[in-house]
Amino acid sequence: MITSGGDHICRVIQAFTEQVDMVAHGNKYAQCKGTGSPPYDPRMMLNLYLYGYLQRIRSSRRLSAETYRNVEVMWLMEGLRPDDKTVCNFRKDNAKALRDTFRTFSRMCRELGLYGGETEAVDSTKLRADNSRKNNHNPTTVAQELARIDKRISEYMNALEEADAAEQDESAPSPEALRAVLEKLRERKEKFEGFLARLQTESELSTVDPDARLMKQNGDARALDVGYNVQTIVDAKHSMIVDFDVTNRSDDKGNLRAMAEKAKDILETDTLILLADKGYYDGADIADCEQNGITCLVAKPAAGGTKHAESFTREEFSYDASRDCYTCPYQAELRFMRTQRHSNGREYRVYANYAACRTCPGREQCTEAKHRQILRLPYQDTLDIVDERTRSNKALYRKRQEIVEHPFGTVKAVWGYKQFLCRTKPMAIAETALAYLAYGLRRAANIFKANGMSLAVAIRG
Repeated sequence: MITSGGDHICRVIQAFTEQVDMVAHGNKYAQCKGTGSPPYDPRMMLNLYLYGYLQRIRSSRRLSAETYRNVEVMWLMEGLRPDDKTVCNFRKDNAKALRDTFRTFSRMCRELGLYGGETEAVDSTKLRADNSRKNNHNPTTVAQELARIDKRISEYMNALEEADAAEQDESAPSPEALRAVLEKLRERKEKFEGFLARLQTESELSTVDPDARLMKQNGDARALDVGYNVQTIVDAKHSMIVDFDVTNRSDDKGNLRAMAEKAKDILETDTLILLADKGYYDGADIADCEQNGITCLVAKPAAGGTKHAESFTREEFSYDASRDCYTCPYQAELRFMRTQRHSNGREYRVYANYAACRTCPGREQCTEAKHRQILRLPYQDTLDIVDERTRSNKALYRKRQEIVEHPFGTVKAVWGYKQFLCRTKPMAIAETALAYLAYGLRRAANIFKANGMSLAVAIRG
């Protein structure tokens, strides 16, 4: 039963969608001709989807069924009963509009004081795509499948020759059956040869959802699966989502500045404190953030292993900025020698002391080469400042996980949204927008209710 007050979630949904400019967001059928039978109002369809996602119902067939049996849905839909195809088409036709609707909600949250606007945490989570691993291919798997097909074709060709030469055995397959199997094998081989040709310019190919990629799934009993990487930035005040993005890259490098700029746009601020884990530790990206008013606290990854088990790590070489040199564990100074461009495209400053290395008693402990070199990035000074800031603000940095994991725990672990129902990246963005909108509405309603206020009344002003 929907109460007369403004606490019920249906009233919150209705109050929010009333404020959404359907025409400005480009919703299909937001503007209609005056002739013919009118289509379903996109505002009503948005009501249905938001209610469904809040109740863990995402299927268009189940949403359509709710309009016949659920009193709350009947109230929200004002008695309208769209069929499942109409429900499905709304999400498909308004993918970009749903993304813009989420940003409208975020700006509304800022105006309602739900964001602190000072400290933000960014992290990512992997969601499976509607594309199984067997429909994801790379050059190695395609080559292996082609070899298997060739072997099977050879076996069936030999069996066909034996069947033609010998008298017909009732227990053996007929030549016609063998030819039919051979034809299917040749068709499959042709298909995989087409995959191999496409993989000359692509590293990976998904045949059901072309935008999805194979990536590590962060547990969930699956080491690898085909999916998307959802980047999310969350405000520290109430663990409310500020903005998000969906990528098909498995790592997080290069996303720090992009997510921070999204937050600055929503929050209308020029400065903020940004917390991120070691997956976002990218020198160029961090330096770019620091130059644009973003104070970063990012965990530094552990130093990678070396071929020589007893090698000194780079951290054991101290750097003197005033003299622009490193001091090794045996107190020799490594001076700047030259700049060098690495295979990854980055330019490094090379520090070494060839003479000292030749006579150093600890060379065997340090390196297997003739001398030890230290490579320093041009923006290493900025990284050193960020590293020291992160070390000296451990209490603040520890809040990162509790801030950003709250939405992931609710959406994935509690609501069970671990896999996209739709295909392609734009549709994955639309689904994420709906899930995050549902999370935001529920969270905001609970915050207002705890303070003895009504979110629906606040939205309507």
